[in-house]
Amino acid sequence: MSRPQRLTDRKRESILTAALQEFLSQGFDGTSMDRIAASAEVSKRTVYNHFPSKDELFEAILRQLWECATAEEGLPYEPRRPLREQLGELLRRKMRLMQDRGFMDLARVAIAEGVRRPDRARELIERLEEGQGEEALTAWIRAAAADGKLKPLDVDLAEQQLHALVKGAAFWPQLALGAPPLSAKQQAQVVEGAVEMFLRCYAKKP
Repeated sequence: MSRPQRLTDRKRESILTAALQEFLSQGFDGTSMDRIAASAEVSKRTVYNHFPSKDELFEAILRQLWECATAEEGLPYEPRRPLREQLGELLRRKMRLMQDRGFMDLARVAIAEGVRRPDRARELIERLEEGQGEEALTAWIRAAAADGKLKPLDVDLAEQQLHALVKGAAFWPQLALGAPPLSAKQQAQVVEGAVEMFLRCYAKKP
């Protein structure tokens, strides 16, 4: 049985939720700690007890986004299992995350602030990356290449290409253009197409 959430933790979550919605509707500059406190139904002092500044609130939201993006359970490379099956499963996990509304809201706030203050965004990303292990998809590609199943390749570039194939249909149109989420059939088509293109380019002939 999970332990009941403490009051202070519930208040912190309420503040983060309120801040996210305020940043989405008002932008970073248009959002005040007063508005966040009112939206979260807590005192301004409570907000400052958890987050001494608006910058720290943004950093906490960026950390949420980072944790969502890196929290998927790694899928270890399996030498005896077909590459197509393994890669398809990895990309379906990515697809579920990118179609999640909460993740999309976090991404909108983070990207908007990153455009406004790119140096600050890079600094935060570098700090979040410290001590993190290799991303699951990158690790899988590296292992498949080491096993001799893939042609010689730049692992980081190949991972970026795969992400581009999926995000080009299932993330950026929804984020930037307000396109509707993909149906289950469309999601499957995007994943299958990305897997096919990747393997045609990089998989060695059996």
